[in-house]
Amino acid sequence: MTLKLRQSLSIVAQVATILGFSCSLTLSEPSHGIAMYGTPALESGFSSLPYVNPGAPKGGKLVLGESGGFDSLNPFIQKGRAPWGVRSHVFESLLGRSWDEPFSLYGLLAESVDTGPDRDWVEFVLRSEARFSDGSPVTVDDVLWSFETLGTKGNARYLNAWRKIETAEQTGPRSVRFTFNTADRELPLILGLRPILRKADWEGRDFAESGLEVPNGSGPYVIGNFEANRTISFLRNPDYWGRELAFNLGRHNFNEIRYDYFTDGSVIFEAFKAGELSLYREWNAARWTDYDFPSLKSGAVVKSEIPHQRPSGIKGFVMNTRNPLFADWRVREALIYAFNFEFISRALNGGEQPRISSYFSNSALSMTNGPAEGRVRELLAPFADGLLPGALDGYALPESDGSERNRRNLRHATKLLKEAGWSVQEGVLRNSTGKAFEFEVLLKAASTENEAIINIYIDSLKRLGIKAAITQIDSVQHKERMTDYDFDMAFFHRLLSLSPGNEQLLYWGAEGVTRPGTRNYMGMNSPAAEAMIDTMLNARGQQDFVAAVRALDRILITGRYVIPIWHATRSNIAHKKELKYPEQIPMYGDWLGFLPDVWWYQE
Repeated sequence: MTLKLRQSLSIVAQVATILGFSCSLTLSEPSHGIAMYGTPALESGFSSLPYVNPGAPKGGKLVLGESGGFDSLNPFIQKGRAPWGVRSHVFESLLGRSWDEPFSLYGLLAESVDTGPDRDWVEFVLRSEARFSDGSPVTVDDVLWSFETLGTKGNARYLNAWRKIETAEQTGPRSVRFTFNTADRELPLILGLRPILRKADWEGRDFAESGLEVPNGSGPYVIGNFEANRTISFLRNPDYWGRELAFNLGRHNFNEIRYDYFTDGSVIFEAFKAGELSLYREWNAARWTDYDFPSLKSGAVVKSEIPHQRPSGIKGFVMNTRNPLFADWRVREALIYAFNFEFISRALNGGEQPRISSYFSNSALSMTNGPAEGRVRELLAPFADGLLPGALDGYALPESDGSERNRRNLRHATKLLKEAGWSVQEGVLRNSTGKAFEFEVLLKAASTENEAIINIYIDSLKRLGIKAAITQIDSVQHKERMTDYDFDMAFFHRLLSLSPGNEQLLYWGAEGVTRPGTRNYMGMNSPAAEAMIDTMLNARGQQDFVAAVRALDRILITGRYVIPIWHATRSNIAHKKELKYPEQIPMYGDWLGFLPDVWWYQE
């Protein structure tokens, strides 16, 4: 799409600027923040975010371990692999998010945000003091260029919002307005979170090509020493323009944040135990209770458990319905029945963590048990003929007796497969044409726990006459194959928030069936799901929003696209005793904006 980028002022606005008056052509008023529903919890003039320590000392170094590697410093494009810290530490957006509210934003590069009652436009006014790390000011021209470039040459996740922008125009020396061509009440917030890049950095360069040129951001850190695929350091910028903002007090406390990269996830834990890393997140509940190594015994390392109130998201093994093998929901249901969750969970994590029963488990957004009722049923009713069994009448994942054989569930799986045209012939499951039921499970190399899960699962599948094989590949090949949907079944983890929005189209939208690079790995094509997302995006109140999400949840879980495993209701973090965090934990817990943002180093 070609967007009209206009840098023009109306005659009225020009006159007002010349006379030194502020002019508003609408009845709305600029605000210090914006919330998806209602108003932000923090009033104008707030002193700091509620979950920070405003007096946290500055200093110290944080060393983190990452698996895989990187070959680019441009995190905004499809090509290459960039450290996630570049986006998090180096670049900023017009607004910043409070992680103690479902979805509220406050001024960061922009001192104010303004939008109409229908949210069919949004206007931002930049702070006069906003600067890039080289000292140059952040301008409206940088904002306009960033939005157009990300929308036309950036990662696929930016495309959907770009298509909804009719015009972008400069409306004052430091103000920019975006007018929309599509109803979407979340869009003003989405645009507020777009990263702002320095236009001059990219003159004479192809933005769509990855590379290791060090960019200028406006964020609290600059890139220090790095070696591709090995290590990268981010150094706190003592001249950071926003260090005194109320939004930033108590944040960005480490002098240096370094990421070291390892090819094997298990090596990260050993590096932590050896004192080479500052902390380690433990995802295995059983191992967490059995921690026993010298630095823990001596008190040099401590264990912290961080609770949260966010949805579970979906984690498990996704089936690619682009493959005709998985096109029939009865086949997918049979494969879910064959997965002996209770036995696997007890064997690998001590049965400590609950199973994911819906995409929004552990939150008020989760679908309710039993038949759909009230507003949820009203939303689903027009699509009743296209919904899979359970969406309206109720659905629950199968439970086993916990024994290794799982006989009852395997019998039901056999029945479902027979209904779908598959039968066992000389020990091999075949369809009417004689084709054997065989598929590949794609995993990243050294994903030990996932490999262990699948090995137990493969033993169950053999009893059904199904042959499954594990293929483990490095992170580069894995990313390429997932981007192109070149897999049968793969490990899948999709994090979801308390305020799902436009990203849901990227995850579940029909466009992703054929367009590479979306997150619709299962290849789902559901008009009902897209209708629920549309209702969710345009809901005026919390009640309609929640109903739309719960309806979407029913469509997703009854789609039988993923074999769900377990989720954690807290984060388990082992860390050096010098690392501290505030007593008040944000609603999202150990999530974006928590570590390293509000932690600090203290002897």
